[in-house]
Amino acid sequence: MSAAVHPDYVYWINALAGTLGPVHDGDPQCGFYRRRLFKDGPFVPVAIWKQEGEFIAVVDGKAADAAGIWTWVCDKPITEAEYHKVMAGKGWSDEPRTATVPSNMPTDPFEALKIEFAAEQEVAAELLAKPVTEQSHADQIAVLTKRLSGIKSKATNLHKTEKQPHWDMCKVVDDKWRDLKDEPDTLTKKLKRHLDAYLNELVRQEKERQRIAREEADRIRREAEAKAAEAAKADDDTAAAEAERLQQEADEKAKEAEARNASAGRTGAKVSLRTFVYGQITDFDTLLMALKDRPEIQELVQTLANRAAKSGVELPGMAISTEQRAA
Repeated sequence: MSAAVHPDYVYWINALAGTLGPVHDGDPQCGFYRRRLFKDGPFVPVAIWKQEGEFIAVVDGKAADAAGIWTWVCDKPITEAEYHKVMAGKGWSDEPRTATVPSNMPTDPFEALKIEFAAEQEVAAELLAKPVTEQSHADQIAVLTKRLSGIKSKATNLHKTEKQPHWDMCKVVDDKWRDLKDEPDTLTKKLKRHLDAYLNELVRQEKERQRIAREEADRIRREAEAKAAEAAKADDDTAAAEAERLQQEADEKAKEAEARNASAGRTGAKVSLRTFVYGQITDFDTLLMALKDRPEIQELVQTLANRAAKSGVELPGMAISTEQRAA
């Protein structure tokens, strides 16, 4: 301890240097401190000194009980110069300036918060206008981020409060209709799956019918061609007429060979087979290599790598790295 330090101020000097304690409830120590008068409220300056053997305290210029406030201020020492600076209305060195908001704020909390945020945006613009080269500038930015987090919290709470009645009503409506929306869809899918085997059998029968019809059409066409050749050779009108009849019959059989869709139901309520295309993975590793350059795959792999790194697991092909960022 320096010879110039009064014994009554030893705690405060040590606290300014980062060494707190010992602290005893109701046992105040002389010095300059700060405290909040309410949760998340602004800091106000505090001074404690001895006069005629009694502790005297002032909080924001108003008399206070030194013993009663001690545990609220013991871990928040400030310099004497800082105390006088704040008492002179020049603000805290480690806090950004107080945002300027109009005195006649709207009664609507949404509109009021918009104005508060706009004022804080102006303060942020001032702090962002120059690089950080001093501790006080860094401290001010840190404090402003806390104030902005407070605005976000207020907005989140106000949003929840305003939305909750609508959310509750939506939930009631959703619950009311859920079964009548979901269960018919589930039952419809079940019924269609029940038709799969039957419709596929119809497809098999239809393919067989087409095969027989094509074979019959081909047989009749060959017979017609033979009859036409015979008619031409013998110049026989009767044979020519028979050849034409056979050709017409072959054409009709060919039409019968055209595909007919396998279906169930009637017009407007018909169920038929549809072709669903999907990728069947036959070699996972090969497919993964083919997809590795796609952005969505790279993003997914990065997400999984981050998750492994946070768990302390270093997988093949990655390394656990760290970087310092303001948070």
